[in-house]
Amino acid sequence: MSKILIVDDDPNIRELVRAVLTYGGFETREATDGRDALVKMAEERFSLCIVDVMMPHMDGYELSRNLRKYYEQLPVLLLTAKGELPSKVKGFEAGADDYLTKPFEGAELLLRVRALLRRYNIEASQVVSVGSVTIDRNRYTVNGEDIPRKEFELLFRLAGLPGRTLSRDTLIEDVWGYDFDGNERTLDVHIGRLRGRFPSETSGFRIATVRGLGYRLEVVA
Repeated sequence: MSKILIVDDDPNIRELVRAVLTYGGFETREATDGRDALVKMAEERFSLCIVDVMMPHMDGYELSRNLRKYYEQLPVLLLTAKGELPSKVKGFEAGADDYLTKPFEGAELLLRVRALLRRYNIEASQVVSVGSVTIDRNRYTVNGEDIPRKEFELLFRLAGLPGRTLSRDTLIEDVWGYDFDGNERTLDVHIGRLRGRFPSETSGFRIATVRGLGYRLEVVA
């Protein structure tokens, strides 16, 4: 079970976030500010941190910088009342991975948490091999060759979970971002390009359409 640290000086917000995460099947711990969070981090291992921006002693931006410095593979979700673009930019520059503005829907919080956990779980391994293809996320190459970035990200996520169906929403979320407002057809176009670029006869895998759900990468014997 993934363990998540909730960092917020408001006990009501901590209680709300805890209730949502518990409902979603996650284990939680709580910290009242950035300093308290760093103490908790030293005591236990966490899968993700949800961090408020406006806190005494050490705000969310400073905490995010510390977490990124000392816990490079830990996803950080900023949770704050500040929704202006400059605040978001500051958060991302501090090392946060995503940003959710209060008030928020519990369902959206769970979606973002699960998307971050998926992303970091896949990215823990930066080189994925499937069939005759090696996908290197350190260099963004496939068998040593460059391909367009979105095609690369899409292939990397599918290849990281061979045999598993990934929904259209999941792929769009992971590759284009939660706030993507383009045409859903974009995903189909990129899948078509990958199929043309990596035919099953030579690549050793195929990307199957799972009708009504999404796509699945299958290794060809």
